[in-house]
Amino acid sequence: MSRPQRDSITLHNMSFFAYHGVTKAERQVGQRFYLDVTFWLDLSRPGRTDDVRDTADYEKVYRVIANMTLTKRYHLIEALAQDIADQILAAVPPIEAVEVTVRKPQVPLGGILDHVSVTIYRKRQPGVRGRRPEAR
Repeated sequence: MSRPQRDSITLHNMSFFAYHGVTKAERQVGQRFYLDVTFWLDLSRPGRTDDVRDTADYEKVYRVIANMTLTKRYHLIEALAQDIADQILAAVPPIEAVEVTVRKPQVPLGGILDHVSVTIYRKRQPGVRGRRPEAR
């Protein structure tokens, strides 16, 4: 899967204690989830102006991620990643595309592993500002 050859910003290794999972125990006990989110947008203007108003609002992006991770409960981290991508594209119009990786360390698979992760990439549809991202 090719990524845009554009400017990007990444929020690395965000950590949230949440209650996502297929089993009842996962949804009751909870665990840490780790997220990386990269978003693509033109950074030439903020690079020249050094003005925070000319870039994406990192705090707003973080709040979207935290809100989706902490307030809803998902069976699948795939659904969590999708909702985060959709909400970021809807809430922060300068962002053209977003990649969301969700890592879940404790997965009841009957074996030893570091974590399971899901990575999705979504981009804004041409001519659409703040709604309906396109899967890729």
